[in-house]
Amino acid sequence: MILVTGGAGFIGANFVLNWLAVNDEPVINLDKLTYAGNLDNLSSLDGDARHIFVKGDIGDRALVDQLLAQHKPRAVINFAAESHVDRSIHGPEDFIQTNIVGTFHMLESVRGYWNGLNDADKAAFRLLHVSTDEVYGSLEANDPPFAETKRYEPNSPYSASKAASDHLVRAYHHTYGLPVLTTNCSNNYGPYHFPEKLIPLMILNALNGKPLPIYGDGQNVRDWLYVTDHCSAIRRVLEAGQLGETYNVGGWNEKANIDVVNTILGILDELQPRADGKSYREQITYVKDRPGHDRRYAIDARKLERELGWKPAETFETGIRKTVQWYLDHPQWIANVTSGAYRDWVAKQYN
Repeated sequence: MILVTGGAGFIGANFVLNWLAVNDEPVINLDKLTYAGNLDNLSSLDGDARHIFVKGDIGDRALVDQLLAQHKPRAVINFAAESHVDRSIHGPEDFIQTNIVGTFHMLESVRGYWNGLNDADKAAFRLLHVSTDEVYGSLEANDPPFAETKRYEPNSPYSASKAASDHLVRAYHHTYGLPVLTTNCSNNYGPYHFPEKLIPLMILNALNGKPLPIYGDGQNVRDWLYVTDHCSAIRRVLEAGQLGETYNVGGWNEKANIDVVNTILGILDELQPRADGKSYREQITYVKDRPGHDRRYAIDARKLERELGWKPAETFETGIRKTVQWYLDHPQWIANVTSGAYRDWVAKQYN
């Protein structure tokens, strides 16, 4: 059995679904169900005895201690995090509490549990901490991609809080011997993505005839990783990763934001054309850039390929077409997730 934290969010839910699709090892799924945690993501597992959902916070020591003692997982995979840069700019305190304080409490619970295991179970146990490439800061156009040895230079409250959590995980390995693994991934996309993020926001706004807000000049570059590829990388690192090591997970898909948007809109023009026959590209609107907007991220994922034999299965072209089709095929999920609170947030952020 494994314990997954944050398993009702975008990446966490995809991981739980992917895990149970490829093996029968049960999952305890702990999620606080904040704005981006959504049980609709896991509705296909209703009645599945392999999936046990628990609503709760990783910072709740008593609850996490109880779950570890009761279920005795062989591994913990930590997705639980506040994860949106824009929200961290408006309200950084939640990010400090969840990503730093919450990670600390989770580490203390796991350390106590691990110390109480017998020698064989202790040797087999793993804690895998899922993090982001944003901890490395921003790259210039001609800089090499982020390697695992890149110095941390976080530029937003979100990335600073994730950097702190990474440092705590590392410290618990070097100080206490806790058997940890860390992954730092590039921008994920795919099914169940909360629609305040770039790709789902563009799809939904386009279909609803709304403006498509692009920050600044649209030339900010990100590396895009299809979420199922990310899930397979995590499974591989959990299986064979070297204890205490960090593995960068990327899709080898550097794209400027405006190019990502134009690709999405071209697919929509093909699959679900506007009633007036015009292109969705006419809805693009450039808006004021966000504060401290990092110019470029790029992941060097060669260590993961070299040491563990992993590389992504999807290109951006195949993954983005699957993503657009998923949103076209799931209008009820969209209706359920785009609540009044979500609409208020988008109005506030993009004015």
